Amino acid sequence: MTTPRTAAPTHASSVQERIRADILSGQLPPGQRLQIKAMMQRYEVGQTPLREALNRLSADGIVAAEDQRGFAVPGVSADELRELTRTRCWLEERALRQSMADATEAWEEQVLLAGHRLLRTPRGLDSEDPAVEALWEARHRAFHDALVSHCGSRWLIGFCAQLTDRHQRYRKLAARRAFPRRDVAAEHQAILDAVLKRDADAAVGLLVAHYNATAAVILEDGTVFASGA
Repeated sequence: MTTPRTAAPTHASSVQERIRADILSGQLPPGQRLQIKAMMQRYEVGQTPLREALNRLSADGIVAAEDQRGFAVPGVSADELRELTRTRCWLEERALRQSMADATEAWEEQVLLAGHRLLRTPRGLDSEDPAVEALWEARHRAFHDALVSHCGSRWLIGFCAQLTDRHQRYRKLAARRAFPRRDVAAEHQAILDAVLKRDADAAVGLLVAHYNATAAVILEDGTVFASGA
């Protein structure tokens, strides 16, 4: 018998993830036009898989498709950030409450492990090695994803993930200048403690305050919107 093999990712899927990561990290800045020839060279990919990847990202809202003008990185604005934050708080409050109402030992262990991994990982904003910050970002995302993962709705989880992606662009654009003054680790610890105590009101309140504090810091920074409003 032959061992089944997992299908290799297509060129379009691979380049889609690379473009997505570059947009969310700010390497492709807000408002930048995504010229096909330049993108083909940057990602060493043919035109057909590149266009397929850009169309997929456009469907997810990560890339803006402009009639007769190709593709661009979506701009940023204070109004969008406020709306994203407000909507994210609404959806994640519902998802977290339901996850806690239906809590199992396995889910609590998942949240605990994700929280401990995040809290043990140093932030790498000033590191010369980008892998340090990339690890923190991955564990930060894993913790927040774990909080809402037991809500019982794939649709709700998917919507939360989309909002997280869009919100991440704003965080990355402002993080180096604005975030060192916050004790984000303490905020994450407080959320984790409330979840493990099964205090839904406290957990939700802390999570909402965490997101609102992030938005306030970005809005106060101002320079985030200088070229992308």
